[in-house]
Amino acid sequence: MTLSQKQRLFFKLISELRVRTLAQGYEFTDGEAYRPPETAAVYAAKGIGVKDSLHTLKLAEDLNLFIDGIYRTTTDAHRPIGEMWKTMHPACRWGGDFKKPDGNHYELDP
Repeated sequence: MTLSQKQRLFFKLISELRVRTLAQGYEFTDGEAYRPPETAAVYAAKGIGVKDSLHTLKLAEDLNLFIDGIYRTTTDAHRPIGEMWKTMHPACRWGGDFKKPDGNHYELDP
């Protein structure tokens, strides 16, 4: 599968996740989707990201979750959505499972 095909698959899956999330009564805004490699390098140097982030390939997105109108930042708040995401395709990975959990991060394994 080419990078372009993976990007299109990711977009389709993340769009479906958004619809499913809204149907369950959650709300969200977009967080970071595309991250230029230069920004990824700066984040990595600061210890708040990785240099080879899938954001640089347009295969990851951060979602800002709202429950009852309140912005939720914990991995546990994202858990129901993250678990749903992982069932949508074998390549779907959720940041809540990372060594350093990143609950609002959703990606497609390249």
